[in-house]
Amino acid sequence: MALHPGEKTTLRIIDRSSSQWILTNSSGDEVLMNASEIEEGQEIGEEIEVFLFRNRQGGVSATPMIPHILPSVYGWAKVLKVSRREGLVVDIGTSREVYVLPEDLPQIEELWPQQGDHIFMTLRTDRYGDLYGRLATEEKIGELYVPAPTSVFNENIQARAYRLLPVGTFMLSVPEMYRIFVHESEREEEPRLGEEKTVRIIGVKDDATLNGSLLPRKQERLSDDAQKIMDFLDESGGQMPFTDKSTPDEIQEIFGMSKAAFKRALGRLYKERKIIQEDGWTKLVR
Repeated sequence: MALHPGEKTTLRIIDRSSSQWILTNSSGDEVLMNASEIEEGQEIGEEIEVFLFRNRQGGVSATPMIPHILPSVYGWAKVLKVSRREGLVVDIGTSREVYVLPEDLPQIEELWPQQGDHIFMTLRTDRYGDLYGRLATEEKIGELYVPAPTSVFNENIQARAYRLLPVGTFMLSVPEMYRIFVHESEREEEPRLGEEKTVRIIGVKDDATLNGSLLPRKQERLSDDAQKIMDFLDESGGQMPFTDKSTPDEIQEIFGMSKAAFKRALGRLYKERKIIQEDGWTKLVR
């Protein structure tokens, strides 16, 4: 059986040539491996599990650093470098660089992963034997996701985006591998491919997949709105000509919120004795 890049296999150590060990399979095919990668105590005649890759000379070499992602084996690869021309360089757990090409990434470059993000992928080899990443398809995710329990409803969990669509973002939780859909109405901005977010679970479906939200809970939104008013007051010398009597258009233009949200936030600040309203003005309590 010939030795092909991208494979994990077990070979026998048969000799050493200068700084490299010579390994072979049962068919007599030989590859080289750096001597520095042999563990202390391993000797000629022993068998060793290795990963095969295409070397810079165009041949096949071996390394005992077995990646956690292989052809037909999927996993999370950390993004090490991003290049508009070359795409991504990702870490799969071995010493070899693996690229994800630009044509396999979102058309909108702002949605490409950034350094430190993680993408869910497998390996492929081109006709020359070079290694590349291949993103998981929706069909493959359907085979690999873990059914979620109903107990996760209303919980916050960590998840990474694996598929981006105009109608919403598909995500996988880490480390559980629950499949989550976040509708466009449940996010303020679209996550990058591979970006990790805290997702609030707002629905558990019959197929044990989840609906999620990237928006804060109602009480958290109220806190954000109240903070926005406090910031405006700080920047305005401690008072502003806006109260619960202001028009919805004024409130939307100045604060970017509805009048109902504005009144709730004012009410909270008033109860906490942070503001007072008098003569058509809202003022900070010093």
